Amino acid sequence: QVQLVESGGGLVQPGGSLGLSCAASGSGFTVYHMGWYRQAPGKERELVARLTRGRDTNYADSVKGRFTIARGNATNTVFLQMNSLKPEDTAVYFCNGYIRLLGEVAGTNYWGQGTQVTVSS
Repeated sequence: QVQLVESGGGLVQPGGSLGLSCAASGSGFTVYHMGWYRQAPGKERELVARLTRGRDTNYADSVKGRFTIARGNATNTVFLQMNSLKPEDTAVYFCNGYIRLLGEVAGTNYWGQGTQVTVSS
């Protein structure tokens, strides 16, 4: 059994910074891609940033230059540093991981429970 456990988030003023972290817990698995998505009220879930096992990164245009995704020393952890936050960054942020369980030939997308980020004065 694999779980993605998130931490971080909260309320911050415009222009401020927040950090999110996510760790895949359990045993007998290999993590490939890890990343962050977000969903604002009334909108679809969208990719924020993604990091491949080879450490290639993808960012949404709206966060380029402000957000940074990075792996921890363990390949099953990922961090998202968010700087220069804007009110439009307000959303529930979800950790995502493409993970293959031991003995399986293909991976599966796993999701964290989501953490609220609110940017407001």
